[in-house]
Amino acid sequence: MTQTKPSSGQLAQDPHRISEAREKVLEIAIGREVRSHRRQQNITVAELSATTGLSIGMLSKIENGNTSPSLTTLQTLANALSVPLTTFFKGFEEKREAVHTKAGHGVELEREGTRANHQYNLLGHIGANASGVIVEPYLITLSHESDVFPTFQHGGIETIYMLEGRVDYRHGDSVYPLAPGDTLFFDADAPHGPEVLVELPARYLAIISYPQNT
Repeated sequence: MTQTKPSSGQLAQDPHRISEAREKVLEIAIGREVRSHRRQQNITVAELSATTGLSIGMLSKIENGNTSPSLTTLQTLANALSVPLTTFFKGFEEKREAVHTKAGHGVELEREGTRANHQYNLLGHIGANASGVIVEPYLITLSHESDVFPTFQHGGIETIYMLEGRVDYRHGDSVYPLAPGDTLFFDADAPHGPEVLVELPARYLAIISYPQNT
């Protein structure tokens, strides 16, 4: 089955959007998040005061970044606004590092469940971020010694980008002929994997993302 290109109305994110600068002052960052979530839910300061037992003056100081609320106060606000406590810290400036792996220096490993002579090079690892998602990018190399195995199954979402060679790749009940430049994006819970090694050697990127608790 060939998927059609989604229309612009189906895209949830703008790849060229510039995020707002993160706050360097924790109190201001917390205050902005509290105000933002209160307004999103159409709750007035007076209503939030009545729900939490915090005075209107105190709420005003929190939202304006003029006071440092205790964890107990933040938990009370989180409960009243039905958001995780960590939501209030999203806008605070933090150091976000990139993972740079030089050519040929990816960690070669045998991933759990892999078959004979499937060479997996881990190109980096991004642990759970604010959204709780873990991302693992692999460079997979298949040679004439490689075994076929079309029934891999694991949690998460996987994206394959074909670099070299050709394989017939199974996902569930469908088989997709992959050539250089082709992409396959799928739910990794379904059985999947290379079924026919058409032209070798074959190399492709496999980017797997999954929730932290998967």
